Amino acid sequence: MALLILIRIFTLMEITFISDTHNKELKIPKEHLPGGDILIHSGDVSSRGYREEIYWFLDWFSKLDQYTHKIFIAGNHDFFFEENPLQSKELVAQFPNVTYLEDSSITIDDINIYGTPWQPEFNNWAFNLPKNGDKLKAKWSNIPTSTDILVTHGPPFGILDVAPYGNINVGCELLTEELKRINPIVHVFGHIHYSYGYVKHDNTHYINASCLGEDYVYKNLPLNISLDKSTKDIIFR
Repeated sequence: MALLILIRIFTLMEITFISDTHNKELKIPKEHLPGGDILIHSGDVSSRGYREEIYWFLDWFSKLDQYTHKIFIAGNHDFFFEENPLQSKELVAQFPNVTYLEDSSITIDDINIYGTPWQPEFNNWAFNLPKNGDKLKAKWSNIPTSTDILVTHGPPFGILDVAPYGNINVGCELLTEELKRINPIVHVFGHIHYSYGYVKHDNTHYINASCLGEDYVYKNLPLNISLDKSTKDIIFR
């Protein structure tokens, strides 16, 4: 019995998901970030994407020592990463315990995590590409099928993507199609604050981890899971 418990402990990966903090990360109580193996942020770390805002976020993010690994992507508010790619890399490099993913991946304990910031074009925000266009399709086509955890800023069409105005789905249709090929264990995103939550569809666990509500006030708890690396199932904790 003790051996079975030990085996289970070593096969579990403790992960926390957050998104859309918009420089209000200090509003998140410490007890809402219990610690674990990995903390993943799905973009919109800033309000307007100024360098100072990115620095403030990185300073906070890097000091969350209760997590072994800290990973984030940019979102549509995070202009600095798109407009100043070299400077943004230099800035992140000042925080060596933080990993930034942009159309790239990292493997931690045999779990492959891929992050990409792109989304369908809307109001000239950062990392926008024409809706249903070839450039956006190419971004999704580059996501490896070996991906276990997919981190995007925007949602796929029809899954946790309902906007409050008009009550319509605003996710990406092309991403929905590519997910059939990728088939990740977890797909985490944010962007649409109103649709915070969780749903399982087919074999994938979908998480909208937006921390702020539509009023940009912190109200949505970080989502903490245990990922069983042997069964590829998750448990909320």
